[in-house]
Amino acid sequence: MSQLSSADTSTETATDDEVVVEVDERRQAVLDELTGRLGDAVVGSHIRPGDDLWVRVTREAWPEAAVAAKAMGYSFFDYLSAIDWLPSPFGRDMDAQEDLVGEPAPAKEPQPIVQGYAGGDTRFQVIGRLYSIQAGMGVHLKVDLPDDDLSVGTWSQTFLGANWHEREAYEMFGITFEGHPNLIKLYLPLDFQGHPLRKDFPLLARRVRPWPGIVDVEPMPGGDDEPEGDGE
Repeated sequence: MSQLSSADTSTETATDDEVVVEVDERRQAVLDELTGRLGDAVVGSHIRPGDDLWVRVTREAWPEAAVAAKAMGYSFFDYLSAIDWLPSPFGRDMDAQEDLVGEPAPAKEPQPIVQGYAGGDTRFQVIGRLYSIQAGMGVHLKVDLPDDDLSVGTWSQTFLGANWHEREAYEMFGITFEGHPNLIKLYLPLDFQGHPLRKDFPLLARRVRPWPGIVDVEPMPGGDDEPEGDGE
């Protein structure tokens, strides 16, 4: 993975005469302290002034990043999940085959993977958000996962609330959290195959029957399909 920082800590707004650079000094200070604690493990960052901070770290430093942020006062665990940046190979084609007229639409050309704030080098990322009640600010932490090894260290030893979230990401994305005490499924049958939140997982139920809104259409009042009354 690339170790080059993709820091973006300010925004520019154009006027007729000048470009105004908006700087968020409070979030910049958080980024500076976190970088001081983690060093080269910080490989990307982005500040949206007045809103939030995103920091991308190396996979090896993922558990350490949680410890560092907690020591800085970011002790409220908000959430943890995963992101699959692969553009859906199905596009928006979720029509039932029985409703399609003529031949199915041709397959779409593969689109490039484009990651969000703080950049990225891989299709899959794990993202977690921590919050400081004292500072009234949050921070997003992100980490790249290589396609051939979807695993990363657990946060559950630092934040107990991460236990449930990591189990969900394991089940829905197929990501293993090393050191998790009970990494088992939450929702699906034990023999279920696949990971439903991956972009290349087909929603077959939507391909074999129409959307309910297509078949359960009620007639409009006064329309031709309105049943006749008894009359007087």
